[in-house]
Amino acid sequence: MESKADSFNGHSTNLVGIPTGLLASTAFNDFPLPLHINGVREMNKALFEMLASSGSAEEASEAFQNYMGALFGLDSEQRLKQADGRRFRSSYLRLLQDWGFDSSSPAGAVLKGWVESRFGLFPTFHKALLERFPSPGWIGYVEEKMSSRFHNNSINLQLDLLYEYSQWSLARYFAPGKKHLTLYRGVNDFKEHPVRERLGRNSAIVRQNNLVSFTSDRLRADEFGGCILEAQVPAVKVLFFNDLISGTTLKGEGEYLVIGGDYKVQYSYF
Repeated sequence: MESKADSFNGHSTNLVGIPTGLLASTAFNDFPLPLHINGVREMNKALFEMLASSGSAEEASEAFQNYMGALFGLDSEQRLKQADGRRFRSSYLRLLQDWGFDSSSPAGAVLKGWVESRFGLFPTFHKALLERFPSPGWIGYVEEKMSSRFHNNSINLQLDLLYEYSQWSLARYFAPGKKHLTLYRGVNDFKEHPVRERLGRNSAIVRQNNLVSFTSDRLRADEFGGCILEAQVPAVKVLFFNDLISGTTLKGEGEYLVIGGDYKVQYSYF
């Protein structure tokens, strides 16, 4: 399905100080600007002082997990499983784990809702295309993103810290000096990723969901669809990647969780 409309559905305000329409555009992706969620680093100076004194990515990961554990009560059992029949505090790690199983799960709705609230971008797909509001699809998404099951432990603040830590780690250890990462996504069709404009025989502008998985391994992308999208993803749009925190994984090595919008992609078929 192809659409040449140039409008973008999103909030008029966000927490990163860049107009939502610009943030969603290919112009931003071509020339990305620094992004920070308002007040997060300023209110958590102790964390970033600890990170600054780290000597390796592993040390930084340990410092981050210790800080999150102390601030939000996320001990090793609390992070990913339930014990003694007690209700767990919500954990960013659990959201990541559930996303790896199903991006249209309730946990996926919470993650998409966080992107919506911080970056102003509406999701385009959650179990179904989200085109008209109100609609059953939109109502279902809103109900899931607001579920008290996930909002009992400042989950949005946890995700704020995860994003800022990801950005710090990319600049310090994983992609210093790089503005873009070459990433891939395998798709079977363009139902979830409407084509906004054809640019050439094998290139187009494709609208990605407000949060979407990519991988740095092209062969890995082939496992998820016969059409491979290749994009130059701004580093400032990366929320999480598997090497960021030891012991966590999404669907496999090299996976990245990326803030969406309109992306120029090259596509090819195996």
